[in-house]
Amino acid sequence: MERKTVRVLVVGCGNMGASHALAYQLLDGFEIAGIVSRGDSKKRLNEKLGGEYALFDSFTEALAETKPDAVCISTYPDTHEEYAILAMEAGAHVFLEKPVADTVAGAERVVTKAKELNKKLVVGYILRHHPSWIYFIEQAQQLGKPLVMRMNLNQQSHGLMWQVHRNLMKSLSPIVDCGVHYIDVMCQMTRSKPVQVSAIGARLTNDIPESNYNYGQLQIRFEDGSVGWYEAGWGPMISETAFFVKDVIGPKGSVSIVAKKASAEGQSDDVSSHTKTESIRIHSADLTADGRFAKEDKWVDLEDEPDHQELCNREQAYFLQAIQEGLDLTDHMEDAVNSLRIAFACDESVRTGRIVEL
Repeated sequence: MERKTVRVLVVGCGNMGASHALAYQLLDGFEIAGIVSRGDSKKRLNEKLGGEYALFDSFTEALAETKPDAVCISTYPDTHEEYAILAMEAGAHVFLEKPVADTVAGAERVVTKAKELNKKLVVGYILRHHPSWIYFIEQAQQLGKPLVMRMNLNQQSHGLMWQVHRNLMKSLSPIVDCGVHYIDVMCQMTRSKPVQVSAIGARLTNDIPESNYNYGQLQIRFEDGSVGWYEAGWGPMISETAFFVKDVIGPKGSVSIVAKKASAEGQSDDVSSHTKTESIRIHSADLTADGRFAKEDKWVDLEDEPDHQELCNREQAYFLQAIQEGLDLTDHMEDAVNSLRIAFACDESVRTGRIVEL
């Protein structure tokens, strides 16, 4: 039986929206129904894709006119809840860039609507589709408990990327917007309930709202005794020293992502470098009778890893599978809300200066 082609409306044409649109063009099973953005980015994307797609300024008009089977939402987070619910009420499945919404209550409303209308909701947790990150998580789970998880992604952004970051900070802080990825990774590594968070932050520029901050660091305690921290800073003042740390320690040793090229000077605001792993270093804590290390560190080279576009292709292949095969996305959706809930608790800790119990 031949499967019906899924007609998808692409909403938002920035870095992620453009990559998802290209994935729809590359993958059998999808057809682009139209492209939506408020500015000229839709024209540039349309030219890149061959110039044949219908263009819209208004999301609601595009939805009514194209009647898509699915909608891909890669807009700023303050529109995610509204657009996702409108899309599902119009009968469409939704691929939604993270975070699900700009509030926890909003994210819960989006998930409730997906369940109520029996629509597929896939959230853009790109690292879940990266074989190297899957391997990194598996190796971390072999280190025993408790785990110590150390991660950051600081970005010395300027030009267009600083403009993107300033726009993001109109609604979210860096530790919420980026942190959800790495909080999700920590939860997968420990498979334990997070019980407490604390966080600090600083506003290092007048170019963002007075209520927000462009540097933040969060700490999480888990029920099994594991702890983790994540750090994110955005802006032209951010240091590129140790901006790419992905490191996990347990009783039996440690495992680290060592991205030599991605962590090279001038790469911190390059989106394509953020998912690169290149090499994983596995260290064993085993000692010989005379106190020497029993095993040399093992290096797993990951040169043949998917690039940013291929990861987007894999995300969209999963979205297509979810629609065509009726995959149960209950855990996927709950994990997306859970990581956002933790990130917002960290945000609360920054703003109040207090530890937040979960």
